[in-house]
Amino acid sequence: MDADITKSTVSGTVQAPPSKSYTHRAILAAGYAGGATVRDPLVSADTKATMRAVEGYGGSVERHDDHLDVTGFDGRPEVPDDVIDCANSGTTMRLVTATAALGDGLTVLTGDDSLRSRPQGPLLDAIDQLDGRAESTRGNGQAPLVVGGPIDGGRVSIPGDVSSQYVTALLMAGAVTEGGIEIDLKTELKSAPYVDITIEVLEAFGVDAEQTADGFAVAGGQSYDPVDGEYTVPGDFSSISYLLAMGALAAPDGLTVTGAHPSAQGDSAIVDVLQRMGADLTWDREAGEIHVSQSDLSGVEVSVADTPDLLPTIAVLGAVADGTTTIVDCEHVRYKETDRVAAMSEALTAMGASVEEEHDTLTIHGGDSDLDGTTVDGRADHRIIMSLSVAGLVADGTTTVEGIEHVDVSFPNFFDELETLGAEVSR
Repeated sequence: MDADITKSTVSGTVQAPPSKSYTHRAILAAGYAGGATVRDPLVSADTKATMRAVEGYGGSVERHDDHLDVTGFDGRPEVPDDVIDCANSGTTMRLVTATAALGDGLTVLTGDDSLRSRPQGPLLDAIDQLDGRAESTRGNGQAPLVVGGPIDGGRVSIPGDVSSQYVTALLMAGAVTEGGIEIDLKTELKSAPYVDITIEVLEAFGVDAEQTADGFAVAGGQSYDPVDGEYTVPGDFSSISYLLAMGALAAPDGLTVTGAHPSAQGDSAIVDVLQRMGADLTWDREAGEIHVSQSDLSGVEVSVADTPDLLPTIAVLGAVADGTTTIVDCEHVRYKETDRVAAMSEALTAMGASVEEEHDTLTIHGGDSDLDGTTVDGRADHRIIMSLSVAGLVADGTTTVEGIEHVDVSFPNFFDELETLGAEVSR
């Protein structure tokens, strides 16, 4: 399915969708528990994959309008009757691969074409260091994977600059091993705030994990047990970034985003980025409300070492801002659902932006850019689709974004909200 977005303005109030990152972790944490209620979850293609995995390991997930009732496997996953299909969800695959290493038997995990091209080698190596079995069927460190145990805990050494999700997976599984897991990082950790999210969720479920001088550690023999048997998911700042960008670029009368409460999410950095660029933005943290209005923006330099999901949004802002926006530390953004650095470079160039792409840097010369509507490939990537749709609001004429059904991964009603806010959209 495609969307035609005509240059238009937006205004009004919009509720932030629940956090995908927190929802994944909460569902799996409830699986590791005897069970729990997860309130205000994001129900999307990705989080459904994590629900299926919990069910594959012997739990169950009952969906209601505003919550999930999860019956867990109490730290002892069964060997699944069938293959665990993680679809397009890299978070699911990495988190539940470590779960498979707790099982007394072999689990097979796979996903779609995109997911089967993403690196899993360091996590497989970590499981091997813990005396589990962890193999890529093609011997290339990519899915399909065959994983088994049971592991008892121990010490592992892994790189930190490929994916923080390896750390998350090991911490979550390590809590229910006998000996716990200590993680030594061989390189600097990229996307570190996502591990902060993990530790925050673990704490809410009664599990202690900590940062150490060499990496992270979690003691074994712990039980997942949230207060009053439930956990509430906060709003998602990755998704909020598109809403705030809309406001800063195309809301002369202002746009208010609700559900934006402070949390460990690194992507809340979008607020600081916009303020540095000169956006008229205020954040009432206690109320969880951000108000932003159309503003004259100026280019800045931004590191996305810890916030890779913000690159597409910042690239669009840079294409409209005066001067030059330089996005640095972005090599790891090439290993997402697609190579997001190349995808944004190619799409914005096709729309008339002046863009320079290097391996670890994306430079957008907004002062030399005039965006015109054209047809752009969403690359089957929810973040590329949403960011290019925001660009369509300020490009002359009509922008056609291809493959919009993939927003179901993280923001299923994105285009409904866009229309409600006044944008001219046809699907």
